[in-house]
Formats: sequence, structure tokens, C-alpha cells
Amino acid sequence: MSRPTGPGRSAGTGALCVLAASVLWGTTGTAATFAPEVGPLAIGAVAMGLGGLLQALVAARPIARHAPRLREQRGTVLLGAVSVAVYPLAFYTSMHLAGVAVGTVVSLGTAPLASALTERVMDGHRLTRRWTAAAALGLLGTALLCVAEAAHAGDGTGRASMAATLLGVGLGLVAAATYALYSWAAHRLITRRIPSRAAMGAVFGLGGLLLLPVLLATGAPLTGSWSNAAVGAYMALIPMFTGYVLFGWGLAHVPASTATTLSLLEPAVAAVLAVLVVGERLPAAGWAGIALVIACLTVLTAAPRRRKHSRNPAGAAPEEAPPVTAGLTEASPS
Repeated sequence: MSRPTGPGRSAGTGALCVLAASVLWGTTGTAATFAPEVGPLAIGAVAMGLGGLLQALVAARPIARHAPRLREQRGTVLLGAVSVAVYPLAFYTSMHLAGVAVGTVVSLGTAPLASALTERVMDGHRLTRRWTAAAALGLLGTALLCVAEAAHAGDGTGRASMAATLLGVGLGLVAAATYALYSWAAHRLITRRIPSRAAMGAVFGLGGLLLLPVLLATGAPLTGSWSNAAVGAYMALIPMFTGYVLFGWGLAHVPASTATTLSLLEPAVAAVLAVLVVGERLPAAGWAGIALVIACLTVLTAAPRRRKHSRNPAGAAPEEAPPVTAGLTEASPS
């Protein structure tokens, strides 16, 4: 007897891909500590710029094969590409100005809400109670992580000014909005029957091209030492290239709002690595926050309860399988 394959199994695979990507993304903060003289714009540009161009190179054949469909969706491709270019600059500068804890939490903690709003406005979707409960757990856990890290880091050295902190928070909101937008754009292309490799390669490749001038203007420190160059290569190849390949596979099976909520695992991974690698200490509230994030992920990735199908009358066609997003989003009635 063959194993059952269906919407639940596809959604589970997609969720695992997004979770794996989030683990890789969670290593970026720790990796950046090995190149302290490289500025946030250079880090963002080398990570997403080179990573995006590599995605486009690897996906050159699928992009060429589906070029007519991509041209038909050029507005969506351009929106995603501009968002890809803005996101790393806003994200890494937010952490630089407001601190790693606050910048990460604002950027990633508000991304699920930005994604939900994007799906509501663009597609008319309403989110289910299951997603709302999971998002609440994830946001609460991320907020606890932020409070715990900020309290532990408050030793008076290098504390940002109020103006810098507010600017950092504002840039974190920009990062959240652009993350939600390029996730939505990629998911939309994939649902328009463009393979994930072609969709992600086109969006991230064009975004990488837009980041090249920033890299040329700010990236000189990356060539200043072997360690700096190694950090830049790692950021481009592992978290960004490999991570976003996995993210693209995930977006083929789960909606963007679910993917951005699953990526709340990233700040939890970053906090644990800060303890294990960098040598920071995480208070009890921080570990409680990690537990809540894990609870959020459990709610999202648990297989939804299957409804019992009523018997079809003789000769009737079997009921159509629900979409892969069942249990997380619903289309608003027309």
C-alpha cells in the first residue's frame, strides 16, 4: 500500500522547509560578529545581493523556460525584487541602530502581521483562529526574548540614543513590510504555475542586481581580511542562497502568512547561538520566550484534523481535496 500524499503532507513538507530556512537565517547575527568592521549596509548587500544573483544563476534554465509567464507577472516580479533589495538594508541597519534584540524582534516579530495584512488587501483572505492563536504565541514569545536580551544587554556600554533607537524601530517596520511583500510576491508567482526555482530566481536575481551598487559603494571592508571575506561568502551562500531556496520550496505549499509566522523560529535560534557561540547569557524570560515560539510552531505545523466525508450517492464524483492552505487561511466569500 502506498503512503498517502495529499494537502496535509504537502503543507507539512512546506513547513519543514521554512523551518530549516529559519534555522539558517538565525545564524546571520552570530556570523556577523566575526566581521565587526563590516557595516550593516555591506553585510545586507553581500548577503542578499550575491545570494540573489546565485539563485538566478542556478535557476537560469527555469527562468528562461518560463520567461513569458514571468513577463506577464512583471508587476509582481518587480514588487518582489524591490522588496528584496530594501529588506536587508533596513533589517541590518535596524539592528545596528536599535540593537540586535530590538531590531530583530521588530523586523521579524511584526512580519506575520504585515503578511496577514498583505494577504487580506491583495487576495481578500481572512485568517483562521488557528493562525491567530499561533501568531499570538509567537509574538508573545518573541517579545519576551526581546525584553530578556535588552535587559541583559543594558550594561551602559554603547547604548543607542533615543533618536537612533526610534529610527531603528522604524527601519525594522520597513524590513517587516518588505519581508511580507517579497514572500507574498514569490507565493503569488508560484500559485500562478511558475515553479519555485524560476519564481525565486527571478525575484531574488533582480533584487540582487539592485543591491550591486550598494555593495560596490560599501563593501570594501569585506576584502580587508580573510575572515571578513569568509563571513561575506558564508552569508551569501548558506543563510541567503540555501535558506531562500528552502523558503521557495516552502512557499509552494504554505501561504506567505504561514511562512512568515514559521520564521519566528529565527530569533529563537539567534538567541540560542548567542548563548552557545558568542557567550551571552539568556535569562529565564528568554527561555520562556523560546518555549512560546516552539509552541507557536507546533500549532502551525500540526496536521489539521481531517473531516469525515459523507458518503457520496452512487455514481457521484468524489469530493475534491482541500487546498494546501486549509486550516490556516480562508478565501473571503465573493
